Amino acid sequence: MKNKKLINSFKFAFKGIGSSIKSERNMKIHTTMMLLVIIAGIFFNIAMWEWITCFILFGLVISLEMVNTALEIVVDMVSPEYNMRAGRAKDIAAGAVLVNAIVAFIVGLLIFLPKVLDLFIK
Repeated sequence: MKNKKLINSFKFAFKGIGSSIKSERNMKIHTTMMLLVIIAGIFFNIAMWEWITCFILFGLVISLEMVNTALEIVVDMVSPEYNMRAGRAKDIAAGAVLVNAIVAFIVGLLIFLPKVLDLFIK
């Protein structure tokens, strides 16, 4: 019984990941960027610490986007008509994703920009 519950919890979690990627534009953008960074990381043969940093940031951006999406769905369910506080909650959650995405972008620049510049300087 416990194993079935555990297996089902993983099934539901993977279903949620798949659902968010299929239905959410921003998740498609985040996963596309993740794949491009992975390709760039392979091309530039980045160091282990750079891979670790990238994967931590992938996890943070994507999981935060999923939490934001879940919050938006719940807020829309409990407050289907416009509500200033509901809108504020959604805006704040979206802002959290944006802050994290900006930080990830800056870290990506710090990792990859010197490598890209080396291609043109050498």
